[in-house]
Amino acid sequence: MIRFKSKIEQAAAHLRDEIARGRWKAEIPGRNELATELGINGKTVESALRLLVREGLLESRGAGRRRRIVRAGQANAPSLRVAILNYEPATRSENHMVDLTYQLRLAGHEPVEPRRTLLDMGMKVERVAKLVEETSAEAWVVVGGSRDILEWFTARRIPVFAMFGRRRQLRIAGAGPDKPPAMRELAQRLVGLGHRRIVLMVRAERRLPEPGATERAFLETLRAHGVEPGSYHIPDWDESADGFEECLDRLFRVTPPTALVLDESPFFIAAMQFLARRGLVIPEQVSIACCDWNPHFSWCKPAITHIGWEIRPVVRRIVRWANHTSLGKEDLKQADTRARLIEGGTIGPVKI
Repeated sequence: MIRFKSKIEQAAAHLRDEIARGRWKAEIPGRNELATELGINGKTVESALRLLVREGLLESRGAGRRRRIVRAGQANAPSLRVAILNYEPATRSENHMVDLTYQLRLAGHEPVEPRRTLLDMGMKVERVAKLVEETSAEAWVVVGGSRDILEWFTARRIPVFAMFGRRRQLRIAGAGPDKPPAMRELAQRLVGLGHRRIVLMVRAERRLPEPGATERAFLETLRAHGVEPGSYHIPDWDESADGFEECLDRLFRVTPPTALVLDESPFFIAAMQFLARRGLVIPEQVSIACCDWNPHFSWCKPAITHIGWEIRPVVRRIVRWANHTSLGKEDLKQADTRARLIEGGTIGPVKI
């Protein structure tokens, strides 16, 4: 989906660039001066300045006083070398990861990409430990880390930020979408449409050593509506294209699901192909939904039922954490971004 920036976002982007190239050193000009320069109204400039304050780039010093430049453009500002440990190779090119790299650089930090991802290393703690030892970095952002991986980081004196992953109940900085409420709503909606044979497909780190918060919300909702959940509802499968296909083939051969819930958009696309090859019509014969958002969904008719959420607050939170860490401040705050169920035309009532 193409998204055009608002006037406020355009103004904020211009001011970020000017700060980054060192045009202003200690403080940024006031609203009226900037409005005259940019040829826009003062309210738009004020909103853009407030956005930069929320990002941690500027610091407000009270009414009538110019905002102080906190990070970029200051020669003596501490810089942090931040390693971004991606979940898989494809993650690196996703828009929010490109934006994260840009925002860290804009804040004066140096993002680096280790040569391997979590999936490259099979989510093995010993391999991650070796990678950390080999990588020159002062802090780490771990994308989609398993419980074991995140626990390994928390046990060491390594500043780390959990971007998504199994971070809850750990003393670790982190951020991600708050999906359990939306998952409960989705499960309730499917049960209300008459579904009982509902299958949720998630990766191993989301179901082992025990189901995560979102997966528990799914199972608890089924139980609350008289469906006793088991391995059928969250099956084990070999995480490969062949393993995914084999799992679906096994499910549909014996007790065909009437609804599939896929944790990620690649799984959703693979499931759509599987159903199409079998000649199964959505949603008349099988309902299908995704637990994540993909910009390509906007091209789909009928609209895809999915759980949507905003990524930008997560990026801003990581930049603030990097700023605090570079100043020697311990920051273990976890932030949840609101997620919501967006119902489309891919779910419907069970046909008797």
